[in-house]
Amino acid sequence: MTTANAPRQFPRTRPSRPGRRSVRRRREERGVAIVLVLSALTILAVMLAEFQDETSAELGSALSQRDALKAEYAAKSSLNLSRLLIASEPTIRKAIAPLFLLMKQAPPQIPVWEFADRVLGAFNDSEGAEGFLSLSGMAIGEGKNLGLEGAGFEIKIVDEDAKVNVNTPARGDAFSQSRLAAQLIGLLAGPQYDPMFSSRDADGQFSDRQAICGAIIDWTDPDQDGYVCDPHSGSAQQAGAEDSYYQLLKKPYPRKNAAFDSLEELRLVRGVGEDFWATFVDPDPSRPEKRVMTVWGQGKVNVNTANPQTVLAVICGAAVPGTPLCSDPAEAMKFLTAFDLVKSFTAGAPLFGSPKAFISALKGKGMFGAALSALEMKPIQLLSDTETIKGITTESLVFSIYSTGYVKAGQRETRVKIHAVVDFRGAPPPGMAPGAMSAIEAAAAAAGSGAAGTGGAPGALPEGATEGAIAAAFQPNPGGNIIYHRVE
Repeated sequence: MTTANAPRQFPRTRPSRPGRRSVRRRREERGVAIVLVLSALTILAVMLAEFQDETSAELGSALSQRDALKAEYAAKSSLNLSRLLIASEPTIRKAIAPLFLLMKQAPPQIPVWEFADRVLGAFNDSEGAEGFLSLSGMAIGEGKNLGLEGAGFEIKIVDEDAKVNVNTPARGDAFSQSRLAAQLIGLLAGPQYDPMFSSRDADGQFSDRQAICGAIIDWTDPDQDGYVCDPHSGSAQQAGAEDSYYQLLKKPYPRKNAAFDSLEELRLVRGVGEDFWATFVDPDPSRPEKRVMTVWGQGKVNVNTANPQTVLAVICGAAVPGTPLCSDPAEAMKFLTAFDLVKSFTAGAPLFGSPKAFISALKGKGMFGAALSALEMKPIQLLSDTETIKGITTESLVFSIYSTGYVKAGQRETRVKIHAVVDFRGAPPPGMAPGAMSAIEAAAAAAGSGAAGTGGAPGALPEGATEGAIAAAFQPNPGGNIIYHRVE
């Protein structure tokens, strides 16, 4: 019990501690700072990763473009070297001409293009140098300005005159039509192909040998009448209008009435389906030298470089009807075997010095004729030796050059392919082109005199052009004229 004089007591309270509040505040602030730092680091990491990806992509793109440019120029170099190699063949042939004087015959064309990968190896990378060494026995280290560093090329030259040219009817003359008709009928004549021509094609139509042969000719010839593909007929025959078949298709289209621009265009022709394509046009897409048909060439088949199937087609197109070689698959196989056997003996050397020598071989003369006799094959009778000679040759002048340039950098390899078709008809020997030199001089003189076209008048020359320059452009080139060029 308290008294009145006792002091009044209040509840005791803990004194305030400012330090504890500041610690708690600092702890809260420290947590926010960690969040801010982690967020900043995350954002920076994303930005750096994005920047690195962009930089790596730009660097990779730049390196790829650099390597592609180097590969393209390597391919162009091999293309020009190939043109020089083919252009030098007449000079090489002239050098060995004395060896043929004893045999009283002209030297045949030497297929130097078949050894292009090894001959041109002196200008290639280390792998190409090894091929050149195996061919010549000479190391490129002893020469100057040889070899290729940082890049390389692969080269393949294909003889287009070794194939059947389906563009010959575009010339518009009856002889070109009948020549191609004979070659196509000879190519398709084998009885082993009967099932292919007795069933419906991709368009649901029936197309026999003569129908397909006539359709190929009608696609290119300039007239409006259908061609009856019967080379053994003595009189001219005509069928209905050329467009009658194509207008009845689900998606009609007219035939072209002009030359094929590419071999792929042949797929538009009546009866040319996948089976026909794989059998008679392009048996192996990876090996263009095995193709049987072409849209380039001088129109004559080189019997020295053509494959056995093409040579058999030429023979069957010119032989008298009923020849066992063209109607009996066993006889055809004997011929193909003999052809391959004789070519293996010659190791790439030409079999026939001239078209007349080929005709003589079919009659049982010469090395090839002896091989046919050894296989108990009878001499082949032709309808006309003169007409057969007009459709064959022993000298090729049109070539496809497949050049691939490549650059290897670690695990990355960049490749650029160039396909060019070069025509050497009328090409002068290297270093001997007086016509071209005079035209160039005329162009320079015309340019010096200030002669130029007005540009606006009809028929006038373009601005900056001269008549001399145009004339020089049409002069024969020792390296041939490029009639087709494609970069992939």
